Amino acid sequence: MEHTAETMVVAGTPQRCLEVVADVEAYPRWVADVKQVEVLERDGAGRPAVVHFRAGAFGRSTSYVLAYDWSLAPEEVSWIQKDGDLTNRLDGRYRFAPRSDGTTEVRYELSVELRVPIPGFVKRRAEGHILHAAVRDLKARVESGS
Repeated sequence: MEHTAETMVVAGTPQRCLEVVADVEAYPRWVADVKQVEVLERDGAGRPAVVHFRAGAFGRSTSYVLAYDWSLAPEEVSWIQKDGDLTNRLDGRYRFAPRSDGTTEVRYELSVELRVPIPGFVKRRAEGHILHAAVRDLKARVESGS
């Protein structure tokens, strides 16, 4: 299993970052590799609790279901994989730390375990792409005000 993380400063509040992350149905419009999203369950506050995703990965399409934990919001949202066709594990979290200048430090962490082995350099390149895109795309979305 691989654990990776990336941190970036975003011109927005932790609450705004959380709002963007919680709007999973909009992901296909701004998350580079996400093609389709279906919310299967919502929590008592109306936030997505169980979500089915279809995304591009390793040059092919993949489907997975994530269960979200909002108990530490707005400082953190985390998820664990419930099901996946290419991955046994796709668990992660966003952490949002306010900074004194009104910006937010966003940390994205991901733990991935693939069902089939692939060469290490291919996996590292894919993980780097996922991490960088996750924070870069979130930063662009938050800062655009969309």
